[in-house]
Amino acid sequence: MKREKFSSKVGFVLACIGAAIGLGNIWMFPYRLGQYGGAAFLIPYFIFVFGLGTIGLMTEFSFGRRFKGGSSTGLSKILKDKGIKFNRLISLIPAIGLMGVFMFYNIVIGWIIKYFGMSITGNISKVDIPNYFNSFAGTSSSIFFNFIAIAITLGIVYLGVTKGIEKINKIIMPALFIIFILLAIRSLTLPNAMEGVKYLLTPDFSYLLKPETWVMALGQAFFTVSLNGCGMVVYGSYIDKDFDIPKSAFSTAVLDTSAALLVSFVIMPAVFSFGLDPQAGPPLLFITMPTIFKSMPGGHILSVIFFLSILFAAISSSINMLEGPVEALMEKTKITRKKASILVALIGFILSIPLNLSMSGFDNFTNLITIVISPIATLIVALTFYFMHGADNVLEEVNIGAKRKLGDGFIVMGKYVFSITTICVIVLGIVYGGIG
Repeated sequence: MKREKFSSKVGFVLACIGAAIGLGNIWMFPYRLGQYGGAAFLIPYFIFVFGLGTIGLMTEFSFGRRFKGGSSTGLSKILKDKGIKFNRLISLIPAIGLMGVFMFYNIVIGWIIKYFGMSITGNISKVDIPNYFNSFAGTSSSIFFNFIAIAITLGIVYLGVTKGIEKINKIIMPALFIIFILLAIRSLTLPNAMEGVKYLLTPDFSYLLKPETWVMALGQAFFTVSLNGCGMVVYGSYIDKDFDIPKSAFSTAVLDTSAALLVSFVIMPAVFSFGLDPQAGPPLLFITMPTIFKSMPGGHILSVIFFLSILFAAISSSINMLEGPVEALMEKTKITRKKASILVALIGFILSIPLNLSMSGFDNFTNLITIVISPIATLIVALTFYFMHGADNVLEEVNIGAKRKLGDGFIVMGKYVFSITTICVIVLGIVYGGIG
């Protein structure tokens, strides 16, 4: 079968931004920014996201384009050529890991769909919000909405790269930024909103002397650009030789960070205006913000717009999570995209049912995937590409189509700094119980 490709460079970058902008930007970045020194936190974050995150993106884009396939294709070829045992199984680890992310992530998207629907009907203002979320999440009531979330993602991936993935991201990514800007303007006009701005931006440089600040900045930077050894590799496999990989990686990091900063100015000024907890974490979406909208003039409309924007961000990431294992199944079995999409989505839904029924099971599964499997998959791709395929081949691939050619410094960063840092992400994730 002729391999699909992105029809434009803009479409590719928007798809990558869509994959990168996810719920971690929305419920994690704002409170980490405030918790770890305000604007001072941006120093280590920028170092890691532009110094290492972009290296990771370039590595995964190049790996996919080099072998004209997902990570399973490139890994199995290299490992087989090197006589590595169990090469088929090892090559599937990135796709299996991303499948795991797809499973728990779409449960959360189901929660978002539920709250979006309640915002439209106005029922969200009629319930006891803190108790309602606890009575809904982790119960059979969430299964139906999980199914809807997977069905939406399936419908897009089913259509293919250009007609589905690229087309939808060209619509929802610009819309997402416009909505974030409008919501930020409204949030900044609330009484006492400037306290939220001070919380975000007043630098406390003493936090730079605390190792935990750097650890959390590393975790935020590593995971925010969606490094998992599979999703971005697959997107990279759909681009031509004239695509500028370094520029695309940098653009993805810049716009992903811009979205995280924008949503910080949506959430934190509102949180401080209503005297709520700025360090609530995930409950910011499902308890704190609904509580704010319930008390805010025009909150009904704002609630609809807010959850629509969150849905856009979540679905754009979910598309990438489904595309990874779908592409792997297509390559291994040679079945059609339509059959592979339906099969993977169905398996994902069935396997995620137990996670809907237990929050402790959900949390344990999420930790296993995000703390261990995903970064290990990233490490496998990096080590295989740089150390087995060869640094010269990597440099050749990353420079094809690039206006500004990279040199040996890129290889040093990718081969040693990025690989060692990925190992640190795994170890620190286990020690801290998650850093991203």
